[in-house]
Amino acid sequence: MFLNTIADHCRNQPDKLALQFIGGPPVAYGDLARSVNRTANYLLSLGIQPGDRVAVQLPKCLPFIYFHLAAMQIGAVFLPLNPAYPAAELRYFLADSGARLLIADAENQSKLDPITDALPDHRKTTYLHKPADSGANWLLDYSARRRYALPDDPDQTAMMLYTSGTTSRPKGAQITHGNLTANISALHQAWGWRADDVLLHALPVFHVHGLVVALHGALRAGATAILCPAFHAELTLEMLRSRRFTVFMGVPTMHRRLYQAAGGQRIDLSHMRLMTSGSDRLPDDLFFGYQETFNITLLERYGMTETGMNLSNPLHGQRRVGAVGFPLPGVSARIVDPGTDAPLPDGEVGEVQIKGNHVFKGYWQQPAKTAAAFTADGWLRTGDMGLRAPDGCFTLKGRAKDLIITGGLNVYPPEVELVLMQHPAITACAVIGCPDQEWGEQVIALIIPRPGPPPAAADIIAFCRQHLAAYKAPRRVVFVNEFPANALGKIQKAKLRESLCG
Repeated sequence: MFLNTIADHCRNQPDKLALQFIGGPPVAYGDLARSVNRTANYLLSLGIQPGDRVAVQLPKCLPFIYFHLAAMQIGAVFLPLNPAYPAAELRYFLADSGARLLIADAENQSKLDPITDALPDHRKTTYLHKPADSGANWLLDYSARRRYALPDDPDQTAMMLYTSGTTSRPKGAQITHGNLTANISALHQAWGWRADDVLLHALPVFHVHGLVVALHGALRAGATAILCPAFHAELTLEMLRSRRFTVFMGVPTMHRRLYQAAGGQRIDLSHMRLMTSGSDRLPDDLFFGYQETFNITLLERYGMTETGMNLSNPLHGQRRVGAVGFPLPGVSARIVDPGTDAPLPDGEVGEVQIKGNHVFKGYWQQPAKTAAAFTADGWLRTGDMGLRAPDGCFTLKGRAKDLIITGGLNVYPPEVELVLMQHPAITACAVIGCPDQEWGEQVIALIIPRPGPPPAAADIIAFCRQHLAAYKAPRRVVFVNEFPANALGKIQKAKLRESLCG
């Protein structure tokens, strides 16, 4: 089990650096074990039992990590919450999950007390005060010692992560200890994690990408993670070029800012053993821009909240632009007709479906939605469209719900967006479909232009028609200043459709 592996590292290499926030104290593996055990005893003193949900809404800091590991160690269910959630969303997550305990920043007490006081299942809120050094070394002053055994049931829920809820209220995905163990073991094998790796961690920790893929990956390997409280492109680039680090994981928005921070200067990052991109499609210009500017090829992969990682380009060998790679060890993937679940031949676009021990066990208290998420023979319906090459390499074509059907013909927004990003006057774009009486749906391009006079909408449409079939080209162009995005910078197209299509 994943937690047992960390415990082994804490016993066998107690003096090795495990974690350190920039500007904060070093935490060796032995220190990590003591702090997590102290935190676990604190949870036990509050009466937290196996299966109880422990919600944590803190900025990225050591106590977040301690509570995360401690809750799982005693068999409780860890529920990470975005610090930016407003009161209404937080109330929903706490009520829906039935969380018994909330760990929160003392600065938010006046906002949180009215919420938690009205929740029948809520037992206690613990508020942590931020010290002068930005909270990097918050430590609980609790030394009671009660013995507990690490969970040994792979089907026991370890974490609950709420999905984005683009078509309904967010659902709590139950991730088991077995899911975590299977996924991290597969990534350990596929990405060659080593004990001498040093991870520069700049992702949020309330999301599966930063918490599981990055942090768990480092701890599972007995490696070192250096954590940035927040992402700053210039500082991150300076640290990456220092040659201290071997692993970095980011999302396209972060990679775009790093690329821009280089300012056209060539900076050799070829010493980095592994630099990954995920959570959204990596634009082609960034793929090639990294090769030209940083002398490194980003490794794109594909995962989701309900599964962790599914597919990955190879650590060694060709990494294909636009592709998300091959199934990880222990993972099965297929392309099917989304209406019938019948497998499709290579090269045809259909829904990506996944099977493996890493796949979550279901949505919290939502049996109907859990059943709908799986086929009769146990494949997870991802809702993502894609195709498989004859050699087994997968390429994504967007979300099924983002598919545009105009005049009876399918239009995949990423294909149109790739063409738009080749236009010299466009900084960013998003393509959506809005209802149209004549065509069923109309292709609409939302554009953030580069500084200077914006291009004419007619010129952009004509540009697309030069590179795409006429039915795929936008019929309407809308200029905007920014896009609604989630915490990882992924454009929220549901909100765009809601505001533009009515």
